[in-house]
Amino acid sequence: MNKYLTKGRIALLVIFSVLIADQIIKIYVKTHMYWHQSENAIKWLYEKLGMVDAEPPTGFYIYFTENNGMAFGMEIFGKLFLTLFRIVAVGAIGWYLTRIIKQGLKTGYIVCVSLILTGALGNIIDSVFYGVLFNESTHSQIASFLPEGGGYAPLFYGKVVDMFYFPIIDTNWPQWMPLVGGDHFIFFSPIFNLADAAISCGIIALLLFYSKYLNDSYHAIKKS
Repeated sequence: MNKYLTKGRIALLVIFSVLIADQIIKIYVKTHMYWHQSENAIKWLYEKLGMVDAEPPTGFYIYFTENNGMAFGMEIFGKLFLTLFRIVAVGAIGWYLTRIIKQGLKTGYIVCVSLILTGALGNIIDSVFYGVLFNESTHSQIASFLPEGGGYAPLFYGKVVDMFYFPIIDTNWPQWMPLVGGDHFIFFSPIFNLADAAISCGIIALLLFYSKYLNDSYHAIKKS
């Protein structure tokens, strides 16, 4: 490997590039869109490229929504507990990442762990700071950065910004089908952000290509 492009620097490059991109997208959406506003992403791109007469395909939307990040319907205590738990988890993942870098494990494995760490950190930033930095997003009000009246929530009680929506299949089940006949069906329905995608890609790649390193790194850390 190039002596300047060490595994540690690759990890930092992944972390900072994904984290910065994630926050740029979230801040732009938060300060330019109404809550639950939806835009065809391909149509927007066509307009920017001057292709106003082209018919954009459906299936990829920027749909602004926010996630409270609460588990099992827990209220204020649950929100704070979940945020603090995420911070502890990020600390543990960060410690693990430094250990596997020192052990010299494969670069791909380090990149996967870096993606998971970055995704978790990106959503923690929302939960910790966005309530203080922005006012409330509504159907009639676009949020402002550092508003005069203060933010919409105290520190640690912010909402996670989500925006990517891929309803690849949007249809109704045939009437003749039992149980679901006539029901509306959407695939893929979750709305997510770049941080979520980083976590998912990191975990999937770990399981597909580097599962044996999970056990190897555990025993190596245990011995050290």
